[in-house]
Amino acid sequence: MRRLLAYRDARLLVTGQTLSAFGDWAMWIVMAVWMKSLTGSSARAGLVFFVLGLGSLAGPLGGLLADRMKRRPLMITCDCVLGASVLVLLLVHDPSSSWLIYFVALLYGLAGTVFYPAQSALLRVMLPEDLLADANGALTTMRQGLRLVAPLAGAGLFAAFGGGVVAVLDAVTFAGSAFLMSRMRVAETKPEPPEHHFLREVTAGIAHIWRSLPLRQMTGAAAVSLLVVGFAETLIFFVIAHLGKSPSFFGVFGAIQGVGSIAGGLTAASMLRRAGDVRIVGLGLGIFGVGDLLLIVPSLPIVLLGFTIAGVGIMWAIVGFTTALQLRTPLAIQGRVSAAADISLNVAQTVSIATGAALSTIVDYRILFVAMAVVVVSSATYLVTRQHDSPAPAAEQLLT
Repeated sequence: MRRLLAYRDARLLVTGQTLSAFGDWAMWIVMAVWMKSLTGSSARAGLVFFVLGLGSLAGPLGGLLADRMKRRPLMITCDCVLGASVLVLLLVHDPSSSWLIYFVALLYGLAGTVFYPAQSALLRVMLPEDLLADANGALTTMRQGLRLVAPLAGAGLFAAFGGGVVAVLDAVTFAGSAFLMSRMRVAETKPEPPEHHFLREVTAGIAHIWRSLPLRQMTGAAAVSLLVVGFAETLIFFVIAHLGKSPSFFGVFGAIQGVGSIAGGLTAASMLRRAGDVRIVGLGLGIFGVGDLLLIVPSLPIVLLGFTIAGVGIMWAIVGFTTALQLRTPLAIQGRVSAAADISLNVAQTVSIATGAALSTIVDYRILFVAMAVVVVSSATYLVTRQHDSPAPAAEQLLT
């Protein structure tokens, strides 16, 4: 971490993303609460998160845009557009204007399909390859850490002053992030113009993942795992009830998993160097699966331990997979590969959440947790037993 923060541009990026992430977490929870307070409908409040995810379907186009423009100016533009857009929420006063909340949520999702692939590629340009894992770990740990405090701060501000104040705060954090990125000195060359038909260009990310055996294995194993991991979104409430706690205790579990995520983020880079990218993704999935299996034990300390372990595992898997995508991909298609991986995993998780909700009405939650653990640990075992060379040379040899 010390080596990473010795780079001026890395300090500016991490600081800017810390500001922006605080505003994001605060605003997202407030948009749902705001919708609930305006309409009285829990379903309409839940749709805020659905609309946030809906924007991710534009991932292939966002990734293509990230590969066709200089990344830093594009990220600054995204921050400026979103910073201005959230101020539209100042016009929300009654149910008739509540649709503006959905509009802003959709813009959030769309902007993310451009910003994060561009950030992934920018890290490749501004940092040595051996620091990419540290950068991914730092950025992910920061976001998980803020998840513990920002939603509470946003909810508190909403209760005291209303949603407009939170919108202004979010706009300020976007402005701060854009300003800090404008002070970066990273030198970027203008990306090459497209060489192929539009359809081939937009699907280049998917094609690259399929051609690269390690990326195909990691994406496949992660997608299979996520086809069952989403069950937990529903099953956790059965765990809470079985422990004799109220539904609000969900916040405690989230905080405990957040602590594990921070620990995982801080150790992920060193583990990646020891185990390699494919194996650390497998180890992360395996640890996550074991943590989830502990949730069926009717003991609060054991369940809390399970959440902590799961937090560590998911962070190892995320940092390992993100770094692998960067190092095993030519810079020219970095954005599209990142976007293709994101949309593959998001679709799998969305299907999983819906399936888990349906199965929970007819199958005992403990059986479903065991099924989850079997699938995830099997995927983890598959990855841990793979043999691959260092990713650095591979990125140079693959054709775009």
